[in-house]
Amino acid sequence: MQGEGIVIKSTGSWYAVSTEDGIYQCRIRGKLRLKGIKSTNPVAVGDRVWFESQEGEVRQGNITKLLERKNYIIRKSVNLAKQTQIIAANIDQAILIATLDFPKTTLRFIDRFAISAEAYDIPFILVFNKIDLYGEEQADELEFLKVVYNQAGYTVLESSATKGIGIDALKELMAGKTTLLSGHSGVGKSSLVNALDPSLDLKTKAISVAHNQGQHTTTFAEMHPLPFGGYIIDTPGIRGFGLVDMEPSEIGDYFPEIFALKGGCKFHNCLHQHEPGCVVKKAVEENKLAFTRYESYLNFIEGDNDEEHFRKDIYAN
Repeated sequence: MQGEGIVIKSTGSWYAVSTEDGIYQCRIRGKLRLKGIKSTNPVAVGDRVWFESQEGEVRQGNITKLLERKNYIIRKSVNLAKQTQIIAANIDQAILIATLDFPKTTLRFIDRFAISAEAYDIPFILVFNKIDLYGEEQADELEFLKVVYNQAGYTVLESSATKGIGIDALKELMAGKTTLLSGHSGVGKSSLVNALDPSLDLKTKAISVAHNQGQHTTTFAEMHPLPFGGYIIDTPGIRGFGLVDMEPSEIGDYFPEIFALKGGCKFHNCLHQHEPGCVVKKAVEENKLAFTRYESYLNFIEGDNDEEHFRKDIYAN
């Protein structure tokens, strides 16, 4: 038997492929790796593939062809600086789960993820989780960041998996869509998924007190159907998120608020650094453009995208 299916789980060597006839455990035929795909994973969760089943009682097969992708989201890995990883393919939206503490998600990490989604035309949604643990200072920071990312055109939600806050709003956004859910280990992804669909019963772990970091609970990316319609792709916690194949001249196009302004600059090739007549710099000076976003932009065009800076993203407090 041969036919089309969707990859719903990837373990690195085996791929669970969902078909009309059920789920098959498949491997990739060697030649598939030689078709110009430079990422560490030539096939990702969400991919549509052509496969051939093997004879026998166990449902196994071989993936022989990767079908055309609608989109995908990709990152440069932390430990393998020259390697890239496709996190998921054919998604309708990407939700990043962030926390202001327990552990801290840095703004640079949020902005890397956001502009990567922009680059591949994937709607980006930012969710600040664990709000029930926030004190006054964190609550003030949250209000500031909600304004910053709302002004950039993004949907920003607050949630608490333990208190059930924001769950209905998430369900409304996710209904009928294929949604990528990502974030650092420990931000509460698995708890949120369990709150969205308790039947999934994903494992959760406590935060490491010594390092204020999360411990990995999701080992492999996996797609789950949702009872209210749509699918969720749950991913392992991401430590670093490097930008892939972005030239300094195009990075500003992936910051919606900078892209909206750049047409007013004196020079068409303005990088919004030191050039005269730059409306982006003027907007920052007049507090019409968030300095935190502008600072991320400057860091990215200056190549602040190596492992050392990933580490700062991870361990910053």
